[in-house]
Amino acid sequence: MAQDLAHIAERTTRIETSASSVATQKARELRAQGHDIIALTQGQPDFPTPDNVKQAAVRAMERDETAYTPVGGTPALKDAIQEKFRRDNGLDYSHDQIIASNGGKQVIYNAIMATVEPGDEVIVAAPFWVSYPEMTKFAGGVPVIHECTAENGFKMTPEELKARLTPKSRWLMLNSPNNPSGAVYTADEYRALGDVLVEHPQCLLLSDDIYEHILFDGASFASPAAADPRLYDRTLTVNGVSKAYAMTGWRMGYAGGPENLIQTMHKLQNQSTGNPCSITQAAVIEALTGPQDVLAERAASFQERRELMLDRLNNCPGLSCMRPDGAFYVYPSCEKLIGRTTPGGKVIETDRDFVIYLIEEHGVAAVHGEAYGLSPYFRLSFAASTEELDEACRRIQAACQALI
Repeated sequence: MAQDLAHIAERTTRIETSASSVATQKARELRAQGHDIIALTQGQPDFPTPDNVKQAAVRAMERDETAYTPVGGTPALKDAIQEKFRRDNGLDYSHDQIIASNGGKQVIYNAIMATVEPGDEVIVAAPFWVSYPEMTKFAGGVPVIHECTAENGFKMTPEELKARLTPKSRWLMLNSPNNPSGAVYTADEYRALGDVLVEHPQCLLLSDDIYEHILFDGASFASPAAADPRLYDRTLTVNGVSKAYAMTGWRMGYAGGPENLIQTMHKLQNQSTGNPCSITQAAVIEALTGPQDVLAERAASFQERRELMLDRLNNCPGLSCMRPDGAFYVYPSCEKLIGRTTPGGKVIETDRDFVIYLIEEHGVAAVHGEAYGLSPYFRLSFAASTEELDEACRRIQAACQALI
C-alpha cells in the first residue's frame, strides 16, 4: 500500500469547503450523469460582462499590458477606485489606503490574516457569507456567531452587538446587502452600531459592500465609514466587480481603509499572489469609470425575479420567505416542514435534509441554511432565467406538497 508522505498542517483541519461550492459541484455531477437539475446555488449573475469592459481588456492586451504591476494595483486602477469611493460612497481614500486583490475573497483573507492572532474573536452576524468564520478559524481566531432574527430583519441591533463585544474582539463583520438574506443596513442603523463600537477601540469593522448596486424598491446604500465618521479610521470598506458588473471570473476585489492595515495587507499579498491580473485591472478601470447605466437595468431585472420567487415560494405549503431588500437571493424558512416525511420514508429533521430531498427527488439544487449560520432556512439564488426560476418553484411546490 502506498504511503501518504505529505504532512498536512493542523490549521487546514479547522476549515470546511464552501457549502455553496459543494452544492454547485453536486449539481454539476448529477447533470453529467444525465439528471435534470436546476442549480440555484451559486452567487453568480447570469448576465454577461458588459461589452465596453471586455473591449477595454482587449485593448490592454493589444498594448501588451501583460507584465507584472505594483502588488496592490496600478496607479490608474487606484485612481479609478479612489473616484468610485468618492462618487458612490462619499469616502476619500489616498492611494496608500487602497488595495486591489484577486477577488474580494482575497481582500478579506488578507485583512484577517494581517490582524487576527490565536484566541482573537471575530464577531460574525448570521446569516453570513460562508467564508467569514472559516477564514477566522484558519487564522487561529474564534468566530463569535450572533444569530440575527427574522423579527429584526436579519440585522444586528446595538444591544446585541454590545452583548457580544469583549476585550478580545478584533473585528465585526457586516455584509450589506446581505448574502444570503438580502438585508440592507441603513445609515441610521450604522450610526447606532457606531455608538457601541466607539467604546471598544480594539474592534475594527469590516464592511463587505460587494452587492452595493443590487438594491430594490428604491432602497439607498450606506457605507458605515461615511454614515458615521467616527468609524472611518477603523473600517475596512470592501468591494469588487464580481456581482454588479458580472465579472466573477475576472477575479478583482478592492478595499479602502486605515493605511497601516492596507500596507500590511500589501505585504502579505506580495508574498502570496503578487499583483492581480494586469488585463483584469484594465477592465476594472473601464467598469468603474465607464457608463454605469447597466447597474440600474440589471438591478431592475433582479427585482422582477425576486417578485416571482416571493410570490411562488410564499404559496408553497410549509415555506415562508421574507422580502430581501438587495442582493439576488431569497432565504426561505422551512421550519414548518421539519418533522415531515418524504414519500420514500425519510424524516426531514434539518434544513440540510430538506435541500438533499430537493435535489435528489425534485432536481432543484439549493444551499442549506446551517451553512450560513442560521437554521432552519435555505438559500436560493435568483440570478437565473425567469424560465428556470419558474420551473424551480414549481418543483419546490411539488416537493412541499409531497411531504407527509
